[in-house]
Amino acid sequence: MENFKFPVITIGREYCAYGRTIAGILSERLGIPYYDKDFVKKTVIESGFCEEDVNSEGESISALSLFIENFLNGTAAYNSYDDIFEAQKHVIVDLAKSPCIIVGRCADFVLKEAGIKSLDIYLYAETDFKLERARQLHPGLDDAHLKKIMKKQDELRRIYYKHYTGHDNYDFSNYDLCLNTGIIGIDKCADIIEDIVRGSK
Repeated sequence: MENFKFPVITIGREYCAYGRTIAGILSERLGIPYYDKDFVKKTVIESGFCEEDVNSEGESISALSLFIENFLNGTAAYNSYDDIFEAQKHVIVDLAKSPCIIVGRCADFVLKEAGIKSLDIYLYAETDFKLERARQLHPGLDDAHLKKIMKKQDELRRIYYKHYTGHDNYDFSNYDLCLNTGIIGIDKCADIIEDIVRGSK
């Protein structure tokens, strides 16, 4: 396998900003795997939680759930968020032992904490551009409803990231590279990231 300048890539993203699509393109070009929802199954095995719990809590946590958890001092089932996150951290660190792309799950923070070098990317775009993707993911829904879904998903990710990292996921100083997929284009974003990973000048 080629000796990449950055063998491990993390991708944070807004909902419907084509993060998974770009990860797939890079995976094919670079010949390395990418992990998104698929690696949740590994987390399930390690954590002992059922797949339904991990899918529903794996990358989102509501403000109400946080309030209840704090109110009950973590003694109820709501502490499962933390247990799942700890299990995911172990999985992420294990995956990063080999060249790969990891989408979401606070992977940038987890790897920094573990002392593992990675190229940390954040992808975002204007609402109109993301609506194109939202229509593909949720056919039959009108744009007003799709905008509400996008806003809710981004807010859940923001709360989740803030809770486990202490940082705002919209603070671009957290990342090595931030790209507007709508303005730059999906393939061009992949080109830029590929050049950096390969160490191209």
